[in-house]
Amino acid sequence: MAHPEFPLDSSLIYLNHAAVAPWPKRTAIAIKAFADENISQGAADYPSWLRSESKLRKQLKEILNAPSTDDIALVKNTSEALSFVAYGLDWSPGDNIVSSNEEFPSNRIPWQSLSEKGVEFREVELAGTKDPEEALFTLVNENTRLITISSVQFASGNRLNLEKIGNFCRQNNVLFCIDAIQSLGALEFDVQRYQADFVMADGHKWLLGPEGLGVFYTTPAARDKLRLTQFGWHMIEAAGYYENVPWKAAKSARRFECGSLNMLGIMALSESLSLLLEMGMDSVEQKVLDNSRFLVEQIQSRDDLELLSTEQQDRCSGIIVFRHQSINNNKLFQLLKDRGVICAQRGGGIRLSPHFYTDRIQLKKVFEIVPISH
Repeated sequence: MAHPEFPLDSSLIYLNHAAVAPWPKRTAIAIKAFADENISQGAADYPSWLRSESKLRKQLKEILNAPSTDDIALVKNTSEALSFVAYGLDWSPGDNIVSSNEEFPSNRIPWQSLSEKGVEFREVELAGTKDPEEALFTLVNENTRLITISSVQFASGNRLNLEKIGNFCRQNNVLFCIDAIQSLGALEFDVQRYQADFVMADGHKWLLGPEGLGVFYTTPAARDKLRLTQFGWHMIEAAGYYENVPWKAAKSARRFECGSLNMLGIMALSESLSLLLEMGMDSVEQKVLDNSRFLVEQIQSRDDLELLSTEQQDRCSGIIVFRHQSINNNKLFQLLKDRGVICAQRGGGIRLSPHFYTDRIQLKKVFEIVPISH
Protein backbone atom coordinates (compact mmCIF):
# COMPACT_ATOMS: atom_id res chain seq x y z
CA MET A 1 0.00 0.00 0.00
CA ALA A 2 1.31 3.43 -0.96
CA HIS A 3 2.33 5.75 1.86
CA PRO A 4 -0.06 8.75 2.08
CA GLU A 5 2.89 11.18 2.03
CA PHE A 6 4.30 9.65 -1.19
CA PRO A 7 1.58 9.38 -3.83
CA LEU A 8 4.07 8.33 -6.49
CA ASP A 9 3.04 7.34 -10.00
CA SER A 10 1.83 3.74 -9.69
CA SER A 11 3.92 2.76 -12.73
CA LEU A 12 7.14 3.56 -10.81
CA ILE A 13 9.13 1.67 -8.21
CA TYR A 14 11.31 4.41 -6.71
CA LEU A 15 14.58 3.00 -5.39
CA ASN A 16 16.95 5.91 -5.93
CA HIS A 17 17.00 7.91 -2.69
CA ALA A 18 20.80 7.74 -2.73
CA ALA A 19 20.60 10.03 -5.79
CA VAL A 20 17.56 12.34 -5.68
CA ALA A 21 14.48 11.62 -3.56
CA PRO A 22 10.84 12.41 -4.29
CA TRP A 23 9.28 14.97 -1.98
CA PRO A 24 6.67 14.16 0.64
CA LYS A 25 3.18 15.46 -0.09
CA ARG A 26 3.43 17.99 2.74
CA THR A 27 6.56 19.47 1.14
CA ALA A 28 4.82 20.06 -2.18
CA ILE A 29 1.88 21.68 -0.35
CA ALA A 30 4.25 24.01 1.53
CA ILE A 31 5.99 25.05 -1.70
CA LYS A 32 2.66 25.79 -3.39
CA ALA A 33 1.52 27.82 -0.37
CA PHE A 34 4.75 29.81 -0.40
CA ALA A 35 4.34 30.51 -4.11
CA ASP A 36 0.78 31.67 -3.58
CA GLU A 37 1.91 33.94 -0.75
CA ASN A 38 4.55 35.49 -3.00
CA ILE A 39 2.04 36.08 -5.78
CA SER A 40 -0.48 37.78 -3.50
CA GLN A 41 1.66 39.41 -0.79
CA GLY A 42 5.31 39.34 -1.77
CA ALA A 43 7.48 39.61 1.33
CA ALA A 44 4.90 41.51 3.40
CA ASP A 45 5.18 38.89 6.14
CA TYR A 46 8.96 38.41 6.01
CA PRO A 47 9.19 37.85 9.79
CA SER A 48 7.26 34.59 9.32
CA TRP A 49 9.88 33.50 6.78
CA LEU A 50 12.57 34.12 9.38
CA ARG A 51 10.62 31.98 11.84
CA SER A 52 10.63 29.17 9.30
CA GLU A 53 14.41 29.57 8.93
CA SER A 54 14.80 29.36 12.71
CA LYS A 55 12.60 26.26 12.80
CA LEU A 56 14.74 24.53 10.17
CA ARG A 57 17.91 25.19 12.16
CA LYS A 58 16.29 23.59 15.21
CA GLN A 59 15.21 20.57 13.14
CA LEU A 60 18.72 20.13 11.74
CA LYS A 61 20.15 20.46 15.24
CA GLU A 62 17.91 17.56 16.29
CA ILE A 63 18.72 15.41 13.25
CA LEU A 64 22.46 15.88 13.88
CA ASN A 65 22.25 15.97 17.69
CA ALA A 66 24.26 19.18 17.55
CA PRO A 67 24.81 21.07 20.83
CA SER A 68 23.39 24.34 19.47
CA THR A 69 21.74 25.92 16.44
CA ASP A 70 24.76 28.24 16.44
CA ASP A 71 26.69 25.25 15.04
CA ILE A 72 24.37 24.99 12.00
CA ALA A 73 24.96 26.81 8.71
CA LEU A 74 22.61 26.62 5.75
CA VAL A 75 24.63 26.14 2.56
CA LYS A 76 23.95 25.49 -1.11
CA ASN A 77 25.24 21.92 -1.13
CA THR A 78 27.74 19.42 0.27
CA SER A 79 30.46 20.49 -2.15
CA GLU A 80 30.30 24.09 -0.97
CA ALA A 81 30.70 23.05 2.67
CA LEU A 82 33.61 20.73 1.87
CA SER A 83 35.26 23.56 -0.05
CA PHE A 84 34.82 25.85 2.98
CA VAL A 85 36.92 23.38 4.97
CA ALA A 86 39.46 22.68 2.23
CA TYR A 87 40.14 26.36 1.56
CA GLY A 88 39.53 27.58 5.10
CA LEU A 89 42.23 25.63 6.89
CA ASP A 90 45.75 27.00 6.98
CA TRP A 91 47.82 24.37 5.15
CA SER A 92 51.57 23.96 5.04
CA PRO A 93 53.59 22.12 2.38
CA GLY A 94 53.96 18.50 3.48
CA ASP A 95 50.59 18.31 5.24
CA ASN A 96 48.37 15.39 4.28
CA ILE A 97 44.70 14.44 4.33
CA VAL A 98 43.57 10.83 4.79
CA SER A 99 40.48 9.42 3.08
CA SER A 100 39.31 6.41 1.07
CA ASN A 101 39.39 5.49 -2.60
CA GLU A 102 35.58 5.18 -2.71
CA GLU A 103 34.63 8.80 -2.04
CA PHE A 104 32.16 10.70 -4.21
CA PRO A 105 33.97 13.44 -6.20
CA SER A 106 32.64 16.11 -3.80
CA ASN A 107 34.75 14.58 -1.03
CA ARG A 108 37.79 14.08 -3.22
CA ILE A 109 38.24 16.95 -5.68
CA PRO A 110 38.43 19.82 -3.12
CA TRP A 111 41.21 17.98 -1.27
CA GLN A 112 43.07 16.96 -4.42
CA SER A 113 43.00 20.58 -5.58
CA LEU A 114 45.20 21.44 -2.58
CA SER A 115 48.14 19.69 -4.23
CA GLU A 116 49.11 23.14 -5.53
CA LYS A 117 49.77 24.06 -1.89
CA GLY A 118 51.91 20.97 -1.36
CA VAL A 119 49.16 19.06 0.46
CA GLU A 120 48.93 15.31 -0.16
CA PHE A 121 45.59 13.49 -0.44
CA ARG A 122 45.97 9.91 0.76
CA GLU A 123 43.40 7.27 -0.22
CA VAL A 124 43.09 3.87 1.44
CA GLU A 125 41.75 0.89 -0.50
CA LEU A 126 38.47 -0.13 1.17
CA ALA A 127 37.45 -3.11 -0.99
CA GLY A 128 38.27 -6.38 0.70
CA THR A 129 39.40 -4.65 3.89
CA LYS A 130 38.13 -6.35 7.04
CA ASP A 131 38.63 -3.26 9.17
CA PRO A 132 38.27 -0.06 7.08
CA GLU A 133 38.91 2.20 10.06
CA GLU A 134 42.24 0.55 10.91
CA ALA A 135 43.16 0.75 7.22
CA LEU A 136 42.52 4.51 7.35
CA PHE A 137 44.64 4.85 10.46
CA THR A 138 47.65 3.19 8.80
CA LEU A 139 47.91 6.18 6.45
CA VAL A 140 48.02 8.69 9.30
CA ASN A 141 51.40 10.14 10.29
CA GLU A 142 52.72 13.20 12.06
CA ASN A 143 51.83 15.35 9.02
CA THR A 144 48.15 14.32 8.87
CA ARG A 145 45.89 17.29 9.54
CA LEU A 146 42.51 15.81 8.73
CA ILE A 147 40.60 12.58 8.09
CA THR A 148 37.67 13.08 5.72
CA ILE A 149 35.29 10.21 5.03
CA SER A 150 31.74 9.52 3.89
CA SER A 151 29.55 8.07 6.62
CA VAL A 152 28.20 5.68 3.96
CA GLN A 153 29.98 5.05 0.67
CA PHE A 154 27.79 6.08 -2.26
CA ALA A 155 28.73 3.22 -4.61
CA SER A 156 29.00 0.27 -2.21
CA GLY A 157 26.71 1.26 0.66
CA ASN A 158 29.47 0.42 3.14
CA ARG A 159 28.93 2.15 6.49
CA LEU A 160 31.94 3.35 8.46
CA ASN A 161 32.34 3.26 12.25
CA LEU A 162 32.33 7.00 12.83
CA GLU A 163 32.66 6.74 16.59
CA LYS A 164 35.88 4.74 16.24
CA ILE A 165 37.32 7.23 13.75
CA GLY A 166 36.32 10.16 15.96
CA ASN A 167 38.06 8.63 18.98
CA PHE A 168 41.21 8.07 16.93
CA CYS A 169 41.17 11.67 15.67
CA ARG A 170 40.85 13.10 19.19
CA GLN A 171 43.67 10.91 20.50
CA ASN A 172 45.95 11.93 17.62
CA ASN A 173 45.05 15.62 17.30
CA VAL A 174 43.62 15.15 13.80
CA LEU A 175 40.55 17.01 12.51
CA PHE A 176 37.54 14.87 11.56
CA CYS A 177 35.31 15.72 8.58
CA ILE A 178 32.22 13.66 7.66
CA ASP A 179 30.35 13.76 4.36
CA ALA A 180 27.01 12.57 5.75
CA ILE A 181 24.88 12.84 2.63
CA GLN A 182 24.28 9.08 2.34
CA SER A 183 23.20 8.58 5.94
CA LEU A 184 21.54 11.77 7.21
CA GLY A 185 17.80 11.16 6.98
CA ALA A 186 18.19 7.38 6.67
CA LEU A 187 20.24 6.44 9.75
CA GLU A 188 20.53 7.90 13.21
CA PHE A 189 23.37 10.41 13.46
CA ASP A 190 25.19 11.99 16.40
CA VAL A 191 27.89 14.60 15.82
CA GLN A 192 28.74 14.66 19.52
CA ARG A 193 29.23 10.90 19.84
CA TYR A 194 31.35 10.91 16.67
CA GLN A 195 33.37 13.90 17.97
CA ALA A 196 33.16 15.38 14.48
CA ASP A 197 34.69 18.76 13.70
CA PHE A 198 32.89 19.21 10.39
CA VAL A 199 29.76 17.52 8.99
CA MET A 200 27.95 18.35 5.79
CA ALA A 201 25.02 16.96 3.80
CA ASP A 202 22.69 18.03 1.03
CA GLY A 203 18.93 17.92 1.52
CA HIS A 204 17.86 16.21 -1.68
CA LYS A 205 18.65 12.57 -0.89
CA TRP A 206 17.56 10.77 2.29
CA LEU A 207 16.39 14.03 3.88
CA LEU A 208 13.65 14.12 1.19
CA GLY A 209 14.12 17.81 0.37
CA PRO A 210 14.88 19.83 -2.75
CA GLU A 211 18.25 20.34 -4.39
CA GLY A 212 20.08 23.57 -3.60
CA LEU A 213 20.02 23.54 0.21
CA GLY A 214 22.26 21.67 2.63
CA VAL A 215 23.60 21.75 6.16
CA PHE A 216 27.12 22.47 7.40
CA TYR A 217 27.91 21.65 11.03
CA THR A 218 31.02 22.91 12.82
CA THR A 219 32.14 22.93 16.43
CA PRO A 220 33.07 26.38 17.76
CA ALA A 221 36.75 25.40 17.97
CA ALA A 222 36.75 23.95 14.46
CA ARG A 223 35.08 26.91 12.79
CA ASP A 224 37.60 29.25 14.40
CA LYS A 225 40.26 27.37 12.41
CA LEU A 226 38.59 28.22 9.09
CA ARG A 227 39.60 31.34 7.19
CA LEU A 228 36.51 32.78 5.54
CA THR A 229 36.35 32.64 1.75
CA GLN A 230 32.97 34.31 1.15
CA PHE A 231 31.76 37.64 2.46
CA GLY A 232 28.51 39.60 2.49
CA TRP A 233 25.86 41.27 4.58
CA HIS A 234 24.50 38.11 6.18
CA MET A 235 27.72 36.66 7.63
CA ILE A 236 28.52 39.50 10.00
CA GLU A 237 27.68 39.61 13.71
CA ALA A 238 25.16 42.48 13.31
CA ALA A 239 23.55 41.18 10.12
CA GLY A 240 20.49 43.43 10.31
CA TYR A 241 22.46 46.62 10.93
CA TYR A 242 23.39 47.76 7.43
CA GLU A 243 25.61 50.63 8.54
CA ASN A 244 27.93 48.29 10.42
CA VAL A 245 31.35 49.90 10.09
CA PRO A 246 33.65 48.36 11.12
CA TRP A 247 32.15 44.88 10.96
CA LYS A 248 33.16 41.49 12.34
CA ALA A 249 32.23 37.97 11.32
CA ALA A 250 29.48 36.21 13.24
CA LYS A 251 30.66 33.93 16.04
CA SER A 252 28.10 31.32 15.01
CA ALA A 253 28.13 29.15 11.90
CA ARG A 254 26.17 31.93 10.20
CA ARG A 255 29.60 33.27 9.27
CA PHE A 256 29.49 30.77 6.37
CA GLU A 257 26.24 32.25 5.01
CA CYS A 258 27.44 35.25 3.03
CA GLY A 259 24.11 36.46 1.66
CA SER A 260 20.37 35.91 1.40
CA LEU A 261 19.29 32.34 1.98
CA ASN A 262 17.23 30.00 -0.19
CA MET A 263 13.85 30.69 1.42
CA LEU A 264 11.95 28.42 -0.96
CA GLY A 265 14.32 25.58 -0.10
CA ILE A 266 14.01 26.36 3.60
CA MET A 267 10.22 26.05 3.51
CA ALA A 268 10.49 22.76 1.64
CA LEU A 269 13.27 21.09 3.66
CA SER A 270 11.61 22.03 6.94
CA GLU A 271 8.45 20.20 5.91
CA SER A 272 10.41 17.14 4.79
CA LEU A 273 12.30 17.03 8.09
CA SER A 274 9.06 17.35 10.01
CA LEU A 275 8.01 13.97 8.60
CA LEU A 276 11.27 12.27 9.59
CA LEU A 277 11.20 13.78 13.07
CA GLU A 278 7.56 12.84 13.62
CA MET A 279 8.47 9.24 12.87
CA GLY A 280 11.67 9.38 14.91
CA MET A 281 15.02 8.63 13.34
CA ASP A 282 15.27 5.37 15.28
CA SER A 283 12.10 4.15 13.55
CA VAL A 284 13.23 5.50 10.17
CA GLU A 285 16.57 3.68 10.48
CA GLN A 286 14.90 0.41 11.46
CA LYS A 287 12.59 0.53 8.43
CA VAL A 288 15.41 1.50 6.07
CA LEU A 289 17.62 -1.35 7.29
CA ASP A 290 14.70 -3.80 7.23
CA ASN A 291 14.21 -2.95 3.55
CA SER A 292 17.92 -3.42 2.91
CA ARG A 293 17.90 -6.82 4.61
CA PHE A 294 14.88 -7.86 2.53
CA LEU A 295 16.73 -6.89 -0.65
CA VAL A 296 19.75 -8.92 0.45
CA GLU A 297 17.50 -11.94 1.04
CA GLN A 298 15.96 -11.57 -2.41
CA ILE A 299 19.39 -11.37 -4.05
CA GLN A 300 20.82 -14.29 -2.11
CA SER A 301 17.81 -16.48 -2.88
CA ARG A 302 18.89 -16.60 -6.53
CA ASP A 303 21.95 -18.36 -7.90
CA ASP A 304 22.22 -16.00 -10.86
CA LEU A 305 22.57 -12.83 -8.77
CA GLU A 306 25.61 -11.64 -6.85
CA LEU A 307 25.44 -9.34 -3.84
CA LEU A 308 28.15 -6.67 -4.04
CA SER A 309 27.24 -4.86 -0.82
CA THR A 310 28.44 -6.08 2.54
CA GLU A 311 26.44 -8.63 4.55
CA GLN A 312 27.97 -7.39 7.82
CA GLN A 313 25.08 -5.96 9.84
CA ASP A 314 27.01 -3.07 11.39
CA ARG A 315 28.23 -2.05 7.92
CA CYS A 316 24.82 -2.10 6.20
CA SER A 317 23.04 1.06 5.11
CA GLY A 318 20.14 2.02 2.88
CA ILE A 319 22.18 1.16 -0.22
CA ILE A 320 22.25 -2.34 -1.71
CA VAL A 321 24.25 -3.17 -4.86
CA PHE A 322 24.02 -6.37 -6.92
CA ARG A 323 24.79 -7.69 -10.38
CA HIS A 324 23.47 -10.41 -12.66
CA GLN A 325 25.90 -13.16 -13.57
CA SER A 326 24.76 -13.44 -17.20
CA ILE A 327 23.25 -10.03 -18.04
CA ASN A 328 25.56 -7.02 -18.17
CA ASN A 329 24.78 -4.01 -16.02
CA ASN A 330 23.90 -1.68 -18.89
CA LYS A 331 21.31 -4.09 -20.27
CA LEU A 332 19.83 -4.90 -16.88
CA PHE A 333 19.69 -1.22 -15.88
CA GLN A 334 17.86 -0.36 -19.11
CA LEU A 335 15.42 -3.22 -18.58
CA LEU A 336 14.63 -2.08 -15.05
CA LYS A 337 14.29 1.51 -16.19
CA ASP A 338 11.90 0.50 -18.97
CA ARG A 339 9.77 -1.31 -16.39
CA GLY A 340 9.59 1.73 -14.12
CA VAL A 341 12.27 0.80 -11.58
CA ILE A 342 14.11 4.01 -10.68
CA CYS A 343 17.60 2.97 -9.59
CA ALA A 344 21.24 3.63 -10.54
CA GLN A 345 24.38 1.99 -11.91
CA ARG A 346 27.02 2.24 -9.21
CA GLY A 347 29.74 0.15 -7.65
CA GLY A 348 30.00 -2.31 -10.52
CA GLY A 349 26.34 -3.23 -10.40
CA ILE A 350 22.78 -2.03 -9.91
CA ARG A 351 22.28 0.19 -6.86
CA LEU A 352 18.95 0.05 -5.06
CA SER A 353 18.20 2.58 -2.31
CA PRO A 354 14.67 2.39 -0.88
CA HIS A 355 13.56 4.65 1.98
CA PHE A 356 11.46 3.90 5.05
CA TYR A 357 8.15 4.22 3.20
CA THR A 358 9.00 1.85 0.33
CA ASP A 359 6.49 -0.96 0.03
CA ARG A 360 7.82 -4.52 0.46
CA ILE A 361 5.64 -5.72 -2.43
CA GLN A 362 7.43 -3.27 -4.72
CA LEU A 363 10.82 -4.54 -3.58
CA LYS A 364 9.79 -8.10 -4.39
CA LYS A 365 8.47 -7.03 -7.79
CA VAL A 366 11.95 -5.80 -8.78
CA PHE A 367 13.24 -9.36 -8.72
CA GLU A 368 10.26 -10.59 -10.70
CA ILE A 369 11.40 -8.16 -13.39
CA VAL A 370 15.05 -9.30 -13.27
CA PRO A 371 15.27 -12.27 -15.67
CA ILE A 372 16.15 -15.69 -14.26
CA SER A 373 19.09 -17.45 -15.90
CA HIS A 374 18.54 -21.11 -16.69
